[in-house]
Amino acid sequence: RCHTMEERANLMNMMKLSIKILIQSALSLGRTLDSDFPPLQQFFVVLEHCLKHGLKVKKTFMGQNKSFFGPLELVEKLCPEASDIATSVKNLPELKTAVGRGRAWLYLALMQKKLADYLKVLLDHKHLLSEFYEPDALMMEEEGAVIVGLLVGLNVIDANLCLKGEDLDSQVGVIDFSLYLKETQDSDGKQDGGITAVLDQKHYVEELNRHLSCTVADLQNKIDCLEKTNSKLQEELAAATDRIGSLQEEQQQLKQQNELIRERSEKSVEVTKEDTKVELDTYKQSRQGLDEMYSDVWKQLKEEKKIRLELEKELELQIGMKTEMEIAMKLLEKDTHEKQDTLVALRQQLEEVKAINLQMFHKSQNAECSLQQKTEAISSFEGKTNEMMSSMKQMEERLQQAEKARQAAEERCNKMKQELAGRLDLCRQQMAQLDSKCSTLEKELKSEKEQRQALQKELHQEKDATTLLKTELQQMEGLKKELRKLQEEKQELKKVHEEQEQALQEMGLHLSQSKLKMEDIKEVNKALKGHTWLKDDEATHCKQCKKEFSISRRKHHCRNCGDIFCNTCSSNELALPSYPKPVRVCDNCHTLLLQQCSSNSS
Repeated sequence: RCHTMEERANLMNMMKLSIKILIQSALSLGRTLDSDFPPLQQFFVVLEHCLKHGLKVKKTFMGQNKSFFGPLELVEKLCPEASDIATSVKNLPELKTAVGRGRAWLYLALMQKKLADYLKVLLDHKHLLSEFYEPDALMMEEEGAVIVGLLVGLNVIDANLCLKGEDLDSQVGVIDFSLYLKETQDSDGKQDGGITAVLDQKHYVEELNRHLSCTVADLQNKIDCLEKTNSKLQEELAAATDRIGSLQEEQQQLKQQNELIRERSEKSVEVTKEDTKVELDTYKQSRQGLDEMYSDVWKQLKEEKKIRLELEKELELQIGMKTEMEIAMKLLEKDTHEKQDTLVALRQQLEEVKAINLQMFHKSQNAECSLQQKTEAISSFEGKTNEMMSSMKQMEERLQQAEKARQAAEERCNKMKQELAGRLDLCRQQMAQLDSKCSTLEKELKSEKEQRQALQKELHQEKDATTLLKTELQQMEGLKKELRKLQEEKQELKKVHEEQEQALQEMGLHLSQSKLKMEDIKEVNKALKGHTWLKDDEATHCKQCKKEFSISRRKHHCRNCGDIFCNTCSSNELALPSYPKPVRVCDNCHTLLLQQCSSNSS
């Protein structure tokens, strides 16, 4: 700990001496410092030792790494103003090591006069610095804050350090103590009163110089960006012109193809229209004939169905008659059987009567008296037998008539069956003919339906072809619109290109004039003691016309009042007391100065 405390104290004392010697030597010279100035070189060596004190060693694949550029990279995250330094350091191709990048970062921060501000931001976030430094490092203790306070005095110095020609990677920093001894001896006899007076006089001019250097750097960056965008726009223009040429050729080819397709489609449409008209006429005629045939056949079918229903009704009636005849025949057969039974019974009675007669005849012989008595009974019995015989004859006649009626009914039934069978055969033949006609009609209808479907398919195909042609026409119209848009974009790009060329010309003039402004600022300082010189960052709109500044509308200072105006509002020039040559003046100051000149002359 004692050793690190001694190191911190020695480094802080060396830093104090180097800053003091640098400020004194720079003020004695009275000009901007180069990278070859020895006190400036010694200052960077001491500052590098201070930043390296207490650094942690990081192990990587390439070996151990100990560089102070790591904590300096945090400034970009903590302070967005330092992003320009980081990008310019990264874009330098000569720098290959972290040490070289750190030295370049320190050079640029000193030229911007913000080295103390950036290091103060780092010290305010010590929890982030703890990743890179040990707890007892100089940047983690109070000595770091003291060094940052000393670095504030370097804002008086103007430095113009060139980074492109120097080899920052391989430089070895060695502290030259002889410089410190000489400077300390010489500085004892001098007074510090002149330094403060010079500082008070030159402070405003140096601030303006720093601001102008920042604006020059910004303008250079903007010029580079504009050159890049201009080259990109030129490439895009060339690609757009090539694309437009190819699109025009494709458009011509598509027009030719479209005309050919249109002619073919019109011809095919005309042919198909004529064919469809002829086919529709034939179809209508055939359809009318088929409709008439179908109506006739349908009428015949209805009539035959009516005839068939009537025949079926007659058949049912005949069948009912036949069943009734069969029932009557059965009843007649029953009657005949009963009558035969009665005849058999009567014959048996006759035989019994004959036997009785024989007995009676035998008895008559025995008893003639009884015969005489009974002759009357016999005569009555004979009358009865005669009546029975007549009734038997009548019954036999009725049987014969019933048999004749049955035979006639059977003959009628047979005739009716034959007639019904013939009619059924005729109906069946007619039904077969009608079925064959229906089948032929159905086949014809199917063929017509197929033809109609084929015609519909052809019509759909033609509709699809017409829709395709319509889509191709729409695509052609879309391509025409795209061509128009591309032509409009081309015109807009040309306008933007012309505006950017004008802006580049103005910026080139502004850059050429900015070099002369450095010489004029000292003369302007005397005239501007009563006015405030407005910074470029503080003004976003013109003070007179209130229009916003852009690449085409540049900022211009009025040399009389110090405010910022656009080119139109500050186009006048007058010779001021501090400027022998005519300089830029705003419109209000121009009128006021002219009035003063006229009043003085009068």
